Amino acid sequence: MKSRAPLSGEAALALQVGQQRFNADWKSPEHRLRRLLAEFIGTAGLTFVLSAGAAILVLYGGIKVEPIIAAFILSAISALWLVVAIYFLGDISSHFNPAMTFAFTLRGDMGWVMCLAYVVVQLIAATAGSLLARAFFGIEGNLAATIPQHGQALQAVLFEAILTFGMVLMVLSMANGPKLNGQFIPLAVGAYVMSLGTLGGPYEGAAMNPARAFGPDLARGDLSSWWVYVVGPLAGAVVAVLVAGVFRGPAKAQEAQAAMGTPRDED
Repeated sequence: MKSRAPLSGEAALALQVGQQRFNADWKSPEHRLRRLLAEFIGTAGLTFVLSAGAAILVLYGGIKVEPIIAAFILSAISALWLVVAIYFLGDISSHFNPAMTFAFTLRGDMGWVMCLAYVVVQLIAATAGSLLARAFFGIEGNLAATIPQHGQALQAVLFEAILTFGMVLMVLSMANGPKLNGQFIPLAVGAYVMSLGTLGGPYEGAAMNPARAFGPDLARGDLSSWWVYVVGPLAGAVVAVLVAGVFRGPAKAQEAQAAMGTPRDED
């Protein structure tokens, strides 16, 4: 008689803490609200600093900023925000990216209903951040919109897939505790975003995040190329989940907890 395969991800966490406690803590409306609020703050902050930063460079930078310099500055701004946001929100929720949420869900760390709620909140938050920047500065600097080179949309999809693959694989490999904010994890995320954002920014924007692309696009009224930053990152996330499975096997209970956060009343 064959033994059953060990449970992984969300199911493993429920088994470890007990189904009753799992339902009461991780599925409670209070904890789910905390998670969604954390996602809203982190994602809205990301698009606000990017959109406002791009506009301020154009309006008040003092000089004509070359694309590579703008990419470096905006990558640094977004990387620093992510480092800060992951440090102070990591024990609640710090995906801030539909591709990351999709990867956690595909790996079994969280359910599909909550995944949908995350994505909706992330898109709304990204729009709110860019609209707030537009209220201050108009659409100067295109609000840091990600735009592929003319005639190179498919190449941009592949480029986004590669960049997102690396980021998601890194996070899946490091999310191995009750928080997604071990001592150096936020720094690693920030370093990756800054380096690859600087590299890919002048080429196609280097979003690595469908929400980060959606906010500026909606705020400036042009969603014609947004599909590039949905298809590419989601494809990269799928491959990253497959490779992470080869590297580390099925997700463990603590990895699911890293994706789902720590309930407030846990001892």
